[in-house]
Amino acid sequence: MASLFFSFLTTCYLFFLINALYTISYSRAREMIPRSLTLGLTHSRAVTPNQQQTVDSVKKPSESLDMILEPLREVRDGYLISLNLGTPPQIIQVYMDTGSDLTWVPCGNLSFDCIECNDYRNNRLIASFSPSFSSSSYRDSCGTHFCLDIHSSDNSYDSCTIAGCSLSTLLKGTCTRPCPSFTYTYGGGVVTGTLTRDTLRVHGSNQGVTREIPKYCFGCVSSTYREPIGIAGFGKGPLSLPSQLGFLQKGFSHCFLAFEFSNNPNISSPLVIGDLAISSKDHLQFTPMLKCPMYPNYYYIGLESITVGNTSLAVQVPSSLREFDYLGNGGMLIDSGTTYTHLPEPFYSQLLSVLQSLSTYPRAREVEARSSFDLCYRVPNLSNRVELIDDLPSITFHFLNNTSVALPQGNHFYAMGAPNNGTVVKCLLFQSMDDGDDGPAGIFGSFQQQNVEVIYDLEKERIGFQPMDCAAASASHGLDKT
Repeated sequence: MASLFFSFLTTCYLFFLINALYTISYSRAREMIPRSLTLGLTHSRAVTPNQQQTVDSVKKPSESLDMILEPLREVRDGYLISLNLGTPPQIIQVYMDTGSDLTWVPCGNLSFDCIECNDYRNNRLIASFSPSFSSSSYRDSCGTHFCLDIHSSDNSYDSCTIAGCSLSTLLKGTCTRPCPSFTYTYGGGVVTGTLTRDTLRVHGSNQGVTREIPKYCFGCVSSTYREPIGIAGFGKGPLSLPSQLGFLQKGFSHCFLAFEFSNNPNISSPLVIGDLAISSKDHLQFTPMLKCPMYPNYYYIGLESITVGNTSLAVQVPSSLREFDYLGNGGMLIDSGTTYTHLPEPFYSQLLSVLQSLSTYPRAREVEARSSFDLCYRVPNLSNRVELIDDLPSITFHFLNNTSVALPQGNHFYAMGAPNNGTVVKCLLFQSMDDGDDGPAGIFGSFQQQNVEVIYDLEKERIGFQPMDCAAASASHGLDKT
């Protein structure tokens, strides 16, 4: 990831380099009384990639939260959550991302600069947060755990020492100097900004009641590379949204709506945080979270096999998808911020070969050539219905602890357009991992999680799966306005 960062720096982007010289790049790669937070997620079509817990002045759920319901909508690149920040409130939509910790928002109505984000220039989702317009906004200081976390110990020097903090104040955590600017790296992009505190507002179970979370810590980002929209991090680190709300020792669940609901403002995917997300779920299939010593804040699971079709044929999975090497590379990352499932070579090509052997439809090679997908078929469709049921091979993932996830119809082969001349082109929405990438050996993406309730039981360190009609689940949570 570091090589990606420095590869795009040029003279005209000199401010990124200067910032990196004194900040550290932070890489993505029990209460007895039930308390919960329920949010709605909107869908957006996207393409790819041991620290102390603290709530740091944020009230615990028992003091401030019962159940919260936020309608969220889906757009082009992922599942969106709306953040109500500041005084008076400013509404900023950001991606819900289980593959990172930091929550950040674009800052500055005119000054926010996104490099290589031309596809989003006219996107109405790009709303910026203005700290100067909020009476409750202030910059975080060097004396907080959040500042220590964003500037990780990878650096050979302490950024707060450079900022002027004495050793005694650093040891006591009392330095009041502003936390230096940070650089945060993702698989395909970089953001730079400052840690900011402000009031976050969420809705209780009664939509007419608003609860305030004072001093919520987030990144106020002024410059990015290929990251046009903010992110709400749901990882296991202290900066994540569940951690700051006090739910990190409980859990959360989501049920992603299918792509057919994309851009539908009347329905959103349910995201539940707290006891309600994990209570009465012991009957489901759970696979253990794998512990990676190098990347402890990410959610890893172990893949044992993949079954294709209704036969006993199984594709053997490399051990790297359930084990880590001495550098912490390996395992399968479950990530809502990556759209499609990614598998390593040669395993990925072997899976394609098995799928081809079980399908009799003609290949749509011209679609394969102009898209990022490697296996597309022309499927007969005399009724001109995109959602027509087909007999393309089914795919089932088998994770550790005998946990199986049979991908629902449409979660593997997906129609790339409207029917034409009695056929519709469907492509396998899997991709191969880039060669030479450090980090996870594979990624279980959000597209393959559609119409599946995914439960993150953080207390018992396990992840559960349950096939579900997410549109019906949305309606049961009151997130369907139709």
